[in-house]
Amino acid sequence: MKHDHGHEGCSLCRIEFSDVGVTAGGDTLLTDINFHIHCGQLTALVGPNGAGKTTLIRALLGQTNHTGEIRHVDAHGHDFPAPRIGYVPQQLPFDREMPLTVCDLMAGALSKRPVWTGVNKKTREMVKTALEETQAAGLMDKRLGALSGGELQRVLLAMALTPLPDLLVLDEPVSGVDQNGLSLFLQTVSALRQSHHLAILMVSHDWDLVRQYADYVVLINQKVLCAGKPEEVFASSAFEKTFRAGMPPARGGNEHE
Repeated sequence: MKHDHGHEGCSLCRIEFSDVGVTAGGDTLLTDINFHIHCGQLTALVGPNGAGKTTLIRALLGQTNHTGEIRHVDAHGHDFPAPRIGYVPQQLPFDREMPLTVCDLMAGALSKRPVWTGVNKKTREMVKTALEETQAAGLMDKRLGALSGGELQRVLLAMALTPLPDLLVLDEPVSGVDQNGLSLFLQTVSALRQSHHLAILMVSHDWDLVRQYADYVVLINQKVLCAGKPEEVFASSAFEKTFRAGMPPARGGNEHE
């Protein structure tokens, strides 16, 4: 389970959620959350709107206080200090008229320098290498506002993978993306999972997508209702009760918590 993240010894093996809970303003948002995320696997987090999926991700990213423990563990069972987490949001709000290119955006993130000072050759090569990982090198000089939904998500994925993270979090990453963009994005994610042995956590409402790409599914609604292989979770009484055995939401539906 080794990949070169600049750490000595074994790299991240799993993330353990143990009795994790979140309250806000006297309301219980999450309670008794217990499951593991393993490296080399894509774990899908599913549940109805308002189930606490975004809250759980915020707790994982250290953006909200929680009770219980979220532990990062190496292959020997030891704590894994300061894991790198790459995050791909559902959407990136920006002014589509802004004359900013993909290279400008990524160069600013990589070099921490204002883009108006120009992009040097070394940084440009770093951007190109990052985009090649997500089959997006041809987009380097394209204006951000001219990107399709699928193209923008592959650019955001390239940013999340630079530097290579220990855990990749995909928060409804394909909402509003067309079928071709969806297929290419998920094929890219699947290839990266195998080549880098990444742990991936994906929030999704698209059951077909989850069935095809997830290794493990966690159904939550304030607490974990069911967890297991996709076919086990989708066939469970907990899933049927939660979604009333209705038709799954339309592919690409833009649902928020």
